[in-house]
Amino acid sequence: MSIAAVTELPAESTDAAATLAAARAFFALPELLELATPDRLREIEAEIGATGTYWHTAEELLIGAKLAWRNHARCAGRYNWRSLKLMDLRDRRTAAEIAEGCFEHLRVSTNGGRLRSVITVFDQERPGRVGPRIHNPQLVRYAGYRQADGTVQGDPLHVTLTDFARRQGWSGTGGPFDVLPLLISTDGGPVQRFDVPGDAVLEIELTHPEFEWFAELGLRWHANPAISNLVLDVGGVRYPAAPFSGWYVSSEIGARNLSDEARYNMLPAIATGMGLSTKRNASLWKDRALIELNRAVIHSYDRAGVYIVDHHTAAAQFITHVDREEAAGRVVMTDWSWINPPLSASTTPTFHRSFATPDFTVRPNFFKPTEPPAYDRRGEETGGCPASGLSVAAACPAH
Repeated sequence: MSIAAVTELPAESTDAAATLAAARAFFALPELLELATPDRLREIEAEIGATGTYWHTAEELLIGAKLAWRNHARCAGRYNWRSLKLMDLRDRRTAAEIAEGCFEHLRVSTNGGRLRSVITVFDQERPGRVGPRIHNPQLVRYAGYRQADGTVQGDPLHVTLTDFARRQGWSGTGGPFDVLPLLISTDGGPVQRFDVPGDAVLEIELTHPEFEWFAELGLRWHANPAISNLVLDVGGVRYPAAPFSGWYVSSEIGARNLSDEARYNMLPAIATGMGLSTKRNASLWKDRALIELNRAVIHSYDRAGVYIVDHHTAAAQFITHVDREEAAGRVVMTDWSWINPPLSASTTPTFHRSFATPDFTVRPNFFKPTEPPAYDRRGEETGGCPASGLSVAAACPAH
């Protein structure tokens, strides 16, 4: 269930009038009507007039986060939007406090393998203050080490991030699955580094239900896809540090992270283990290896007691979500290319449906930050969907 940051944060006016207009639009939504009392609206107007912004109650913030998930046109996991839980950590202001809050997020949302949808919200932007920022695309990401011959040990997607972390004093083992440290800054200050404690990261070693040799590949993946570099925009208030996680769709690991040529590129090794010739594309060796890799992912997570959903179930759930929303009189704007899985798409019901054209200006929502992360000031951000690791311009807050 992915959510993707579909665009950069709109470059709109941040003056008090614009903030007040956005607040009024938010509190006019049906889900906010019970909270939008005359006294509350006057309080908000006075606060904006005095400070240029306002403070959401925890209840308002939770509703806003749920609606941001529901509104996100590139998320296939919106079936579960009502179940989102909030960890309100807006009072944690230092980088160290934010890092510890991120570790709490991982522990609570991982829940021993029984994953649950959680968003943790830290301090908001204010006039003249950019607020906190988590520069990692996800709370758990694997390092990529560039070798002398140009190859990469680990995840090639995160070579730039790894190099930056090493310049900050971090030293990994040089192995294929080293968890990167968190890189956090506050109000535009210097980036600080925090190692992710082992008890906050649940990892699954991959085996295959039939091929004993598969375990010798030494593959693993983490349980919790917690995206951490998107801006949550609710009622004219922007939260630049709001990690959000759900759970993986199995194909995001097996048909993207571990199989893409620009990632771990494991299909040739798996084909060799299966005794397949890789000389001719027409032999469909890639397809056969891809299926077995995805079988291994589902088998391993199930054996470890870690929740994961297969792509067929995820697609069926999305159709149920669309039907349920339409019955409630709501249009489900959807980017068709994003809600179809990277494996056997034509066998899923989402492939054969058309959906309302996305409107990426709808709020509440999640957006890509206007500034690139500290590790890549060229703007070539390498983060992305917590599940598939695609460009952050397509990242996903649901998982």
